[in-house]
Formats: sequence, C-alpha cells, structure tokens
Amino acid sequence: MTIKNITIASRESPLAMWQAEYIKSKIKQLYPDIKINIKGFKTQGDILLNQSLATIGGKGLFIKELEQALLAKKADLAVHSMKDLPMDIPDDFKLIAITKRGDPRDAFISNDFDSFDDMPKGTIIGTSSLRRQSQIKATYPYLSIEPLRGNLQTRLKKLDEDKYGAIILAAAGLIRLGLENRIKKYLETEISIPAVGQGALGIEVLAGNEELNKMLLELNDDDTSRCVLAERVVSRSLAGSCTAPLGAYASISNNDFIIKGFVASPDGAQIIYAETKGDKSDFYKLGETLSQILIDKGARDILSSL
Repeated sequence: MTIKNITIASRESPLAMWQAEYIKSKIKQLYPDIKINIKGFKTQGDILLNQSLATIGGKGLFIKELEQALLAKKADLAVHSMKDLPMDIPDDFKLIAITKRGDPRDAFISNDFDSFDDMPKGTIIGTSSLRRQSQIKATYPYLSIEPLRGNLQTRLKKLDEDKYGAIILAAAGLIRLGLENRIKKYLETEISIPAVGQGALGIEVLAGNEELNKMLLELNDDDTSRCVLAERVVSRSLAGSCTAPLGAYASISNNDFIIKGFVASPDGAQIIYAETKGDKSDFYKLGETLSQILIDKGARDILSSL
C-alpha cells in the first residue's frame, strides 16, 4: 500500500464534521498507519441561508466546493449525506461507498406539542423540505409551513426562540450529535416517507484513483447501498430535486426488498403513493418498477405542473 496520507473534504457544520470524523474512524480501523486529516469547506448552500434551496440551485450547492477540492487535489475524498448528493454525478467523480444507514426517519421537535394532532389551526411548522411540507399538508391542511434553513443547531435555536410551533428534522443528524432528547416524536416511514438516501453517508472520490477506490470499497454496506441506489433510481426517473416533492424509502429483511415512494404537489392537494417488493438482488429493477407505477398513476402530470 503506497497511500500514507488521506485528506477528507467536509462541510464545516458540526454535523458534517461529525460525519467526516466517523468516516475517518472507519478508515483508521482498517488502516491504522495512515495519517488522516479533515479539511472543512464552506459551501454555497451554507452561505445562502435566506433563500429556499428550490430557488437557488438545489442540494448540489452543498457539494460543489467539495468536488472542486477533489479536482484541485486539496482533498482525496469527500463525505456527503446521501440525501444531499445530486442524482447525476459528473464523470470526473465516483461514489465509491455508502456506509451503513443510520435512522432514516424524520423527527418532530417541539417545545409545546407532542404531535401534529395537538396543534391548533395556523400553528407554524418549520421546514424547507417540499417533501415534508407536502406530506404534512396532505393530512393537516390547516397547519402553516414556513421555511427553515441553517445548520441543525441554528434550526433548534429558532424553535427555542418561539419562531415555530414545531420543526421537522432528520432523526439521524440529531442522534449523531447526541441531541435525540430533543425529539418529541419519530415519524415512522409509513407516515413520512424519507428523502432519498436519508440517514446514509456516501464517500466520493476522483474517478481513476484505483488504489484509494479499492481501499474505501471496504466501507461500503451492501444492503444500505442496494436500498439507497434503488431510491436514487426513483428520484432520477422522476427528475427528483429539492424542487420536486417526492420521497422514496427501501428496506431489506433477509432477502426481501421493499421500496415505497410518493410524489405530491407542494400543498399536498395531490399526492400519489406506490410500493413494490421482490428479491434484494433485483434492487435496481425494483426501483425502476416503482418509478413506472408512480408514472402510471400520474406522477409526471403532477411534476410537470410545478
């Protein structure tokens, strides 16, 4: 092995740095003699906090600077939340590993209410996710949704300043930072279908770096990878981005693979659900099948109207 040093590119938020440290520890377990550094970068998605992601370019704003660091050889690999990684990865890069998934669920956080059912008409819920917004609005049309951007700590602070009656965050991030005590209720995946890849971390490298690729491949979790790649098929087939309210979630039990998904209008007035199942060896095909079921039910009509 000729690689002696590895630099990991990460966003600078506390959660992103936790994720980078986690990947560092996993690499260290396999290769204890390698020196590993983490280099933080501020991305456009972290800077432009007063605008909706849907209007300023989508979740790709969270990774552009990290990919530029790889191209400039300022870093050897980048760590991403899979839910933030765009569906189409440029040819210069390769997604080499998807690590074992954390909790995929959304979390309901509130200082005043135990659940959506407790909230009076007009109560403000903070989220910038059209996926979450559409699912909440479909069941609770009388609640108000307002944008909420910033890192996890910033969002919690805004809740504590009584700017929102509740906020919705990914459970995995709260758990990773030891903040699970803030979670009032976990939203089961039957109630709030997660974002594609939610709870999983991905490792991106430059294409062609075969030695590094081979090393990092050992961090890939096969079942998580099958699930997340199938979910990404659904999103790609339906032109998924943060401008499209959709979600997909796959799970594996023994060899049984189940994937479900939805497409909706932002106000939740139109919402289509679908599910399919099969053997986990057919994960990619099952993602395509779910996409087609949603399309047959009218998903394209909803998305084309956005």
